Amino acid sequence: MVHASELMKYENALLAEGCRYICGVDEVGRGPLAGPVTCAAVIMPLDALIEGVNDSKKVAKKKRERLAQEIKQRAIAYSVVSYDNAKIDEMNILAATKACMAEAVAGLAVTPDVVIVDAVKLDIPVRTFGIIHGDAISYSIAAASILAKVERDAFMTEMDGRYPGYGFASNVGYGTAQHIAALKELGPTPIHRKTFIGHFVGTGE
Repeated sequence: MVHASELMKYENALLAEGCRYICGVDEVGRGPLAGPVTCAAVIMPLDALIEGVNDSKKVAKKKRERLAQEIKQRAIAYSVVSYDNAKIDEMNILAATKACMAEAVAGLAVTPDVVIVDAVKLDIPVRTFGIIHGDAISYSIAAASILAKVERDAFMTEMDGRYPGYGFASNVGYGTAQHIAALKELGPTPIHRKTFIGHFVGTGE
């Protein structure tokens, strides 16, 4: 298991520079055919780390849900924002992701000294830099990835009850064989991204 202290390289360097409030930002849901993109921004206390925090994709579902609760309880500040499929279709996924991330940072109750974000560059009025694979190597970004994934997965599980047959509870909107077969047979739901599904159902732009 990766220890939380092993994910502190970037945070430790920033702390040494005198940064106090270090905000990690990550998104979940850039690739799915349905549902929102969800972004989280979180400022964690870095003197008492939560063991088990890691890239959300590497953490089992039940553990991820427990960690999300602990992150929320211990965070100095956190904010989670989702942009729905209509916004993604209107803006394109990269623009929607960046705007969603910026909104998450703006929603924090505490202004960060610096923002570290997984992969993308943000144009926001706070010092910021992107780290490739940040969710796997930064404690703060990993904590944000857990908050974003737990929130988005819960929404997609709820949508599975509303739109049965697509397997949203298990595939969370990604283009699995079952999902694509259902899309061809049943047609798109109101939460499908029209710009993502054109070559499956002929309604893309």
